[in-house]
Parts: sequence; structure tokens; C-alpha cells
Amino acid sequence: MNFSMSSDQQQIEAQIERLCGKFDDDYWAAADESGTFPEDFYRAIADGGWLGIATPEKYSGSGLGITEAAIMLRTIAASGAGMSGASAIHMNIFGLRPVIVFGTDAQRMRMLPPLIRGEIKACFAVTEPNAGLNTTHIKTTAQRQGDRYVISGSKIWISTAQVADRMLILVRTTPLEEVKRKTDGLSLFYTAVDRNRVEIRAIPKMGRHAVDSNMMFIHNLEVSADDLIGAEGDGFRQILHGFNPERILIAAEAVGLGRAALRKATQYAKERVVFDRPIGQNQAIQHPLAACWMNLEAANLMVMQAATLYDAHRECGPQANAAKYLAAEAAFTTCQTAVMTLGGMGYSREFHVERYLRESFIPRIAPVSPHMIMNFIAEKVLGLPKSY
Repeated sequence: MNFSMSSDQQQIEAQIERLCGKFDDDYWAAADESGTFPEDFYRAIADGGWLGIATPEKYSGSGLGITEAAIMLRTIAASGAGMSGASAIHMNIFGLRPVIVFGTDAQRMRMLPPLIRGEIKACFAVTEPNAGLNTTHIKTTAQRQGDRYVISGSKIWISTAQVADRMLILVRTTPLEEVKRKTDGLSLFYTAVDRNRVEIRAIPKMGRHAVDSNMMFIHNLEVSADDLIGAEGDGFRQILHGFNPERILIAAEAVGLGRAALRKATQYAKERVVFDRPIGQNQAIQHPLAACWMNLEAANLMVMQAATLYDAHRECGPQANAAKYLAAEAAFTTCQTAVMTLGGMGYSREFHVERYLRESFIPRIAPVSPHMIMNFIAEKVLGLPKSY
């Protein structure tokens, strides 16, 4: 049992740290203030070949695993980029796993290399206003018409839709009342975002303004049958394949965000002098920060265990969900502690920790709530009766 990174993984971390060093706190604060997508950062990541870190080499990727992707995203968030930096590329890293696993070779060759080169951006359109986490009850439909499908419906909380060229979208191809199992009749498409047929409205929100969140209203969008991933009606099983890597990567980003906040708070505690002594000399400041470090490190171990299991093609659902829960809670507590350590200056924008705190709610809420994770662990790990 080895808890240390390999030399290759250490090099990934070091290279990403160097790349992120070009994008300082002021860069991310300005992007957050203006609500501008961090195109320069996105382009630097793409030009470095990092968007394909977990994609097979045959399709222009690096052929590495979710473990290496987690290290990369953790490092990006820890640099001070936080969830804004991670979310700018998050979809490119994990989002097309269903295409890699279930798509045809022709689809992979057509869909993956442009995404990896950064020539196009993609969004993930699953959640709907009236379905939430009850994915089998989505209302967006796709009706077959010859060699095409016509999609209509609405989606919500779709990240990067304002700048996306493509979307991976889950729809109903068979009405719920006509299927034997509620998970049947859902289909997955990867297709162009035709803005003549797709209306996108940004959602004003608390944080991560540099990366947009949106509602999508789809009106008779024509999609080629060649854009259907896998078999019609098999979409639910396909998106399940992406759930665990998504949770692992969100968890890694949360650990990175917490580390950024802890670094800021620790530095301030060393430098801020009150009553003729640095406030970091007081145990009331030391102990919460020490607890934050321990919680973040424990969460990181769970992240790495989940990622290692996933890359070994072993069952990792409990570990992936636990990693997401533990990392999100540790990040939130750390960001809150950082604000309180800085006191009034923590509430100001000057020291950036208030931005981290606002962003720390993202991994707590998305892509699944902490309450649903506890339901999952209770049922699937502890064997307790299903509660929902």
C-alpha cells in the first residue's frame, strides 16, 4: 500500500503549478468580478495538451487515468484558481467518458480530438427544473424522424453553456409510462448547440461568476442519428459510467480549494500582529487551522483511493461518493475558517478568501447533495432500508 505519488504524478503536479503561476489571484478576482470566461487560462491548458489527460492516446489524449486528472484539477484549484479554474475545463476532462466507453470508433475520432485540442467547448445537459436528482423523470424528449431526432425540452444548471459549441444531452426517447423499468427509454446524444433552436439564459448566482451556469430551452432541435451514443434507450446506464469520475474530480477540486484557503489563512496568521504577537501564536487560531489541514489530508486520501480503484476497473461507488462528501465538507469548513482567521479582512475581497468561501458551496451542492450521498452510503454500504 503506497500513499505517495509516483515520479510521473509529481511531474504533472509541478508542471501544472508552473502553468497556473501565470494566472495569479488578481486574474481570477478580475474574472469573477466581470463574469468573463477565463479564455487565456483555458487556452494555456489546451495548448499544453492537458485537456486529454484521461483520454486514450488513439484519440489525441495522454492515455493517463482519473488519478492523474484528479491531481491536475486539485493543483489547479489549489493555485488560487479555485472552482473557477477547475470548472473551466472540468467537462472536457470527464464529460465524454460515455463517448469513450460506449461510442463507436468513428464517433470517438470525430468527437474527442477537437475537444482535446481546445477547438470546441462542451457542456453536460442532464438536470431539469422539475426533475432535479430524479433523473429518470426528465421531460426533454427526442423523437425519431428518419435519420434524425428532434429534441425539445429544458435543462437547468448547465455550466459553460454560454461558451459551449457542443453538448452531451440526456433525453427521453421512450415515454416513462411505456417502459418496464424507469431507467429505460433514456438516450444520450453528443451534438452541436444550435442557438437558433437552443435558448440559453444565464443564472445569476452567488459565486464562480467566471464560469456561467444556465437554463436551456430547446425548441425542435434537429440532431443526426449519428450523434446518438450507444444504443437508443441505454442512456441512463451510460451516464452512470460518468458519475464516479465526476464525483472524484469534484472532490479533488474541493481539496485544492481548501488548500488555497488554508495557505492564505496560515500566511495571514503568521504576519498579522495584535497585542504585540502574531495571531497565529494563539491556540484559538492555530487549532482550527490544524484541524482543517487534517480534514483536507484525510479527504485527499479518500479521493486518491477512489481514483485508484476506478483506474483499476474496480468497484468504487462508495469511495467516490465518500470522497466527494468528505472533501466538500472539509473545503467548506476550511474556507469559512480562513475568513474568520482574517476577520474583517476576510470579508473584504482583497485577500480572496471570501471568493473561496462562495465557491466552496459548489462541491457541497453539486453534482449530488450531501444528503443523497449519506442515503447512498446508508443503503449500499450499511445495508439499511432505502429511505427515498
